[in-house]
Amino acid sequence: MKQNIRVLVLTDHRNHSDQNSLYALCTELSRHPAIAAVHVGSRANPANDNFFFLYQSSCLHVWAVEGEMAFSQAAYRFQHATLTVDAKDYDWIWLRLPPPTPAGFYRFLQREIGEERIFNRPSGVEETGNKAFLTQFPQWCPDVRLCQTYEEVQAMQAQFPIVLKPLYSYGGAGILKIKHDKVYEEAGPVPLKQYEQALQRGFDQGGYLGMRYLKNVRKGDKRVIVVHGEVLGAVLRMPPRGSWRCNASQGGRAVLSEADATERRIAREMAELLLPKGVVMFGLDTLVNDDGQRVLSELNTTSIGGITPLQRLSGQPKVGRAVDLLVDYLGSELVPAADGAILAS
Repeated sequence: MKQNIRVLVLTDHRNHSDQNSLYALCTELSRHPAIAAVHVGSRANPANDNFFFLYQSSCLHVWAVEGEMAFSQAAYRFQHATLTVDAKDYDWIWLRLPPPTPAGFYRFLQREIGEERIFNRPSGVEETGNKAFLTQFPQWCPDVRLCQTYEEVQAMQAQFPIVLKPLYSYGGAGILKIKHDKVYEEAGPVPLKQYEQALQRGFDQGGYLGMRYLKNVRKGDKRVIVVHGEVLGAVLRMPPRGSWRCNASQGGRAVLSEADATERRIAREMAELLLPKGVVMFGLDTLVNDDGQRVLSELNTTSIGGITPLQRLSGQPKVGRAVDLLVDYLGSELVPAADGAILAS
C-alpha cells in the first residue's frame, strides 16, 4: 500500500454541528500510519474566495489536523489558525462539500488539479447529484419519473399520491406531498393550482423528481452507508410525531438498524456502478413500499452523513472502519477512471 499520503479535505463549516462526521473522520484519518498529512479548507473562510468562488487560485487557507479535530474549535481554526497551501501539492483531495456547489467549481477543480486525484470525483458527483439519476433504476425504486411541466405533475398525481422533489434539493428542503390536486402543507391542504407559478422556477431548472408517496413512510427512512464497496452500517431515521419527513433537519430521530438482503444487493450493484465514476463513499436511503419491501428513495454522494451517529448507536468503531476502507482506496496502485479504464495512481 502506498504510504505518506497527503490529503486535502474541502468542506463548509457554516452549518456543522457536533454530530457532523467530518471531525471524527479527519481525526482518525490523520492518525492512520499511511497518512502523512490531513489539511481541511472551508468554503466559509472569506480568505478562500479566490479558490471556492472566483476560481483564480489553487491556494487556500487550511486547518492542519494534528491530534483531535474538535468541532468546538472550528470557528477559530477554520478562519484564523490556518496554514496557506496549494491544492496541487496533495496526493488526494476529499470533497466533503454540502450542496449547493457554485456553478463552475467542479470545472475549476478538473482544470487546475485533475479529477483523478479527487474523491468523490466531481464528474461522478455531478451525474449522481441530480435526483433524476434515480429514474435509471426502476427495479429498485417506487414509481418515479422526471416531471418537467406542470401538466406532467398533474398527470402523475392523478394516478396516485406523489412526493415532488427539486432535482438538486437536500435535507428535505422544498419537497412537496401532492394528493387529489392538493399540496399538503403543515397548516393543511392547498389547491395544487395555487402552486403552478411557484413550481415554474423548478421547471426552468430542469424539473422535479416525482415519486409515488408511500403510506409506510412512518416506518422510517433508512440510511445505508457504503464505503469502497462495503456496507458500513445503517441508521433508521424516524419522522417526528405528526409528520412524514424523516430528515434530521426536519426533526427526525435516528435509531440503529441493519441493511436487509435487498438493501445489500442494491448497495453492491450501486457500488459496482459508482466506483468506476470515482464515487467511493455514498449513502443510499430506503423506504418501505406498500408491499412491505424496502425500496430506494435517495442517493447521496456529496457530504455523506450518519457515520458518527452509527458509531454512537452501535458502540462499534465505524469511523475507524470507514477510514481504513478509504485508505485502501487511496493507497491502491490502480484507481478506476471515469470511463471505466484504470489509471496508475
